[in-house]
Amino acid sequence: MSLIDGIGSFFGLDIGNSGIRLVEVRSSGKQMQLINYALVPVDSHLILSDSPADFQKVANIIKQLVLQAKTSSKNVAVNLPSARVFTTIVDMEKLSSDELAKSIKYQADTLIPTPVETSKIDWALLGQSPVDKNKVEVLISSVSNSYIERLVDMIENIGLNVVAFEPDSIAMARALLPANQVEPSVVLDIGAVSSDLVISMNGGPRLIRSIPIGLESMVRTVSENLSIETNQAQEFVYKFGLSKDKVEGQIFNALTMATENLFAEIDKSIKFFQNRYKNTALTYFYVTGGASIIPEFPLYIANRYGIKVEIGNAWTNISIPENKRNDLLAVANQFSVAAGLAERSL
Repeated sequence: MSLIDGIGSFFGLDIGNSGIRLVEVRSSGKQMQLINYALVPVDSHLILSDSPADFQKVANIIKQLVLQAKTSSKNVAVNLPSARVFTTIVDMEKLSSDELAKSIKYQADTLIPTPVETSKIDWALLGQSPVDKNKVEVLISSVSNSYIERLVDMIENIGLNVVAFEPDSIAMARALLPANQVEPSVVLDIGAVSSDLVISMNGGPRLIRSIPIGLESMVRTVSENLSIETNQAQEFVYKFGLSKDKVEGQIFNALTMATENLFAEIDKSIKFFQNRYKNTALTYFYVTGGASIIPEFPLYIANRYGIKVEIGNAWTNISIPENKRNDLLAVANQFSVAAGLAERSL
């Protein structure tokens, strides 16, 4: 969702549930170079709050982060949390760009769940429909005007200029998938309170899901099943994960129960994708966020789906300084949304 065309430099700002992150890159030929990154942890309840006072607290945190990072630009591309955005892929008649835009506008009330007059709608043409040769696939996203307006006001009041908004899932997939990759791939990001799932093919998303299951609910389930404090459950999850031979398999059994509903939703998504795109086998499964730091979670996915699993790297398409490589790779699972925003074109 671009607000201004022709903008030069800008940076990506990810206002996430567990932290606020920024990434700034510079184009050098076909290669992007990292010139700035920063992170400050925040409480998820603060980010999810609709309270004006909490919005102001978040604004102050962003202001301090930008000042400390010393970004070279005041222009910013901002994430839209998956919980705030409705995204779908629909088949539509083959039309010119202008005619397609008009058709989407006329049909919007049947395409999105919120009132058209109170929503901002954006769309992107993906290509040929896999089910009807006379139609094309269109990605449609919508978000409430009131939320966009609040974000714009908050960010512009601290001296920044919002040039674009983009859903978390799309930015994340852009960062983690190699720029030239066309093979069908799954991207899974387990966040603090929810998980984002994207299935991409031919350089674009073909399925996007937000699943209301995250690390907090997993830790809570482990805590309840083992009758231990939440802090101890979190420590066990991060230390032992899905290792069957640790603590007599107790953590494995409890965490397997905690992720059962998540995998049920992933299974449904994969089945839907493969029913729509016949004879299309998934090639890669990229994991990031909590999915990449829980021990043996990637291996569990590989065994479950019989697919190659890779740890997502936010710097996949960005050249990073050699003297900071180890530090940057250590936090790569936290910067995929911010990096994807920084890599987008306006």
